[in-house]
Amino acid sequence: MKLAKMKIESGYIVILGAGESGVGTAVLAKKMGWTVFVSDFGFINEKFKEEIVGLGVKWEEGIHTMEELLKADLVVKSPGIPDTAAPIVALKKAEIKVVSEIEFAGFYNEAKTICITGSNGNDNSNANIPHLEKGRCKCWFGWKHR
Repeated sequence: MKLAKMKIESGYIVILGAGESGVGTAVLAKKMGWTVFVSDFGFINEKFKEEIVGLGVKWEEGIHTMEELLKADLVVKSPGIPDTAAPIVALKKAEIKVVSEIEFAGFYNEAKTICITGSNGNDNSNANIPHLEKGRCKCWFGWKHR
């Protein structure tokens, strides 16, 4: 079965969550020509804050300013933000597309991929995938730990 790839054009992107994967999403979005706004309801780790500032993008912490979020052409949310959170409900009501970080990265990837997220059991999953794919493809595994 072949899945249709969503056509994606750069515009104004809001990234909700400024942890490691949110900052990585901001880096990719900036590289791909998006105007980036990063918003984290909590407080951003200093190391990640430095990286965001270095990108030269707008950002906020301790709040999600709905007026800014509702300007988005696309929103990328951290997996830690539930779909029932008030900002996500409002964005969906406004018919603004909300995607995961991995889905956004997939827009720019032509390779067949198996994506594993989270911290519970991903080492075992990563270790076993080469055995599933043995002899059928060339496998490459990578992740970035800061």
